[in-house]
Amino acid sequence: MRAAVFLLLTALVPPAWADALQEAQTHWYAGRPTQALERLEAALRDQSQDAKLRFTQAWMLQERGESARAEVLLQQLIEDFPDLAEAHNNLAVLLAARGELEAALEHLQRAVLVQPQHVQAQENLGDLLVRLAQRAYSRAAQGGVPRTALTLKLQRLNDWIQRAPE
Repeated sequence: MRAAVFLLLTALVPPAWADALQEAQTHWYAGRPTQALERLEAALRDQSQDAKLRFTQAWMLQERGESARAEVLLQQLIEDFPDLAEAHNNLAVLLAARGELEAALEHLQRAVLVQPQHVQAQENLGDLLVRLAQRAYSRAAQGGVPRTALTLKLQRLNDWIQRAPE
């Protein structure tokens, strides 16, 4: 599963915040993630409720592997902006990575409900449903009763997952 890609949409944010986002993006893609995050944090001191700045900060932390901090920010963002599909998608990625598949499913379903054309959330939902199917088949196979059809389904699913691109 993948997090939503960070895109700068300056037309959708006021010029002062667009400048902060642009500067952060420049730092980020120049290999200066610390400066990128510092720029966002400075902008957030003045505009603490700006969803784009907050999401970008969470995304950058997530990309740096600071999952715990990113998760807290995404949860707070969802509390303040429950229909922000990107936040639901990215939180679902973190939850799924930790094995919390049902919680991830809830967030991906919310993301595609509020934004049906969110391609990354749709793809992540598909990936998650495959993982849930694999888990269900595995549990059923442990039932002790030999079932040829079930064993074949699990084997085919496992083979397909191994061949599927990331």
